[in-house]
Amino acid sequence: MNFSYHHRYLSKGSQGVVVALFCLCLLVLSFSFAHAEETVIRILHINDFHGFAEPYIPLGSKEMLGGIVYLAAKADALRKEKPALLLSAGDMIQGNNWANLFQGESVIELMNAMKFDVMVLGNHEFDFGQEVLKKRISEARFPVLGANVRGLDKLKPFIIRNISGVRIAIIGVVTEDTPETTHPRNVAGLKFEPPAETVEKYVKELKQKADIIIVLSHIGYSADRMLAEKVGGIDVIVGGHSHTKIERQVTVGKTVVVQAWEHGKALGVLDLTVKDGKITGFEGHLEEIRPVRGAEDRAALAIVEKYKQKVDAVLNEKVGETEVDLDGENVRRKETNLGDLVADVMRQVSGADVAIVNGGAIRTSIKKGEIRIKDIYSVLPFNNYIVAIRLTGKQIREALEHGVSAIEEGSGRFPQVSGLSFTYSPSEKEGSRVKEILIAGKPLEPEKEYTVATNDFLAAGGDGYKVFGDAIRSSGDFSNIGSAIKGEKLVYSDSSRWLKDGVAEYIRTKKTIAPEVKGRIKEIR
Repeated sequence: MNFSYHHRYLSKGSQGVVVALFCLCLLVLSFSFAHAEETVIRILHINDFHGFAEPYIPLGSKEMLGGIVYLAAKADALRKEKPALLLSAGDMIQGNNWANLFQGESVIELMNAMKFDVMVLGNHEFDFGQEVLKKRISEARFPVLGANVRGLDKLKPFIIRNISGVRIAIIGVVTEDTPETTHPRNVAGLKFEPPAETVEKYVKELKQKADIIIVLSHIGYSADRMLAEKVGGIDVIVGGHSHTKIERQVTVGKTVVVQAWEHGKALGVLDLTVKDGKITGFEGHLEEIRPVRGAEDRAALAIVEKYKQKVDAVLNEKVGETEVDLDGENVRRKETNLGDLVADVMRQVSGADVAIVNGGAIRTSIKKGEIRIKDIYSVLPFNNYIVAIRLTGKQIREALEHGVSAIEEGSGRFPQVSGLSFTYSPSEKEGSRVKEILIAGKPLEPEKEYTVATNDFLAAGGDGYKVFGDAIRSSGDFSNIGSAIKGEKLVYSDSSRWLKDGVAEYIRTKKTIAPEVKGRIKEIR
């Protein structure tokens, strides 16, 4: 019998039930087929922008890279192709003059115009102090994350976004070493909890509320890999902090790990294929950014030009010339001519026996040719000043040991020095790497006191230099290092003059410079 035959013998009520059931079946089938369809969600990401709004030629390259107006245009175009999220993995508001002169206000205005969906704090977001950071967060038209930061109420631990029916949770964490990588006064009263423990806690909370869990991380590539190994349930880690150029996605277990280099020189693209709320495929790559006339994002261009004019008005003064490239890109791994120059200025200004400065204080290079104030301010973007204290030979050795203890990681603690030379063996265990140390050409005497110039950041124990920090009173008042160092140890302190201004004055006096690597730091096997 067919349906038509039976239909003649059904009552009107029964006919209504049949029709309703038939429609319900169609609806269920329709929903099932729709839910079974694959969806591609695009994750666009950048990290460690550091305010580099304009294109530049990196040291050792002949090609101009970067330019946020071109990156903004590329991000907009890629967003139109697929449902997308635009993420920042931190260190956005501090670094280049375009950001620093406005304490990051220019960057937040730009990010708002680019319609960022979310950002995690980087350690350098704290460099202008907590009050400025709170203001920047309040200006942002997107959430700012910091799940492992305690004491800063403007932060969110995570967000959940629904993209094409897929629930995506994003947890943000920053390195717990932040108190060592910014001035201690900038993080007073804050606590930075271990990222892995924090992420594990929130993954457990969110796994029933979200289909996909992304960790937006500013802890570095090595730490990202360890996080993926240690904590289950993370689908994607979008990283920053280590400035790592990951050309294609890396997988650690079931976790996809990506990072997009630095300074807006690349835009990260990760396409996730999702079916039934689960990732079934992924494809990641970097879109390297180069300036192409006519390919600018107009809104971004207007913001960049507005602040650029203000920067140029202040910092366009020529102070001298260099006959050689000044290397600020290798200062975390070896002695460079720019590292020698900065350390020499510190020792000369303070009259100290030796100078030790962390390579991380030097942020970029200067190409051969004219040197302008803005170039020096880009090299030395932090508002640090010179301090000199008395340390024993034993303490100097301890400081140098700490300086070379994380060379494998490219840590900012690697020292640039003046007035001394030393050899070290990276194959030895930490704490036993430094070998011969000479001061003024003579072997270091462990019990003898020497005057050591550094910056106020290291003097307060920054970058983990506890040997300097131990000279600071336990009061915790770091507003003026000169008043905090024990009186008998203090030799020089001038908080009224920034180190970068001292370097500018040195070059202005010399007019032309051509510093060479002096062989002060030698690696031995």
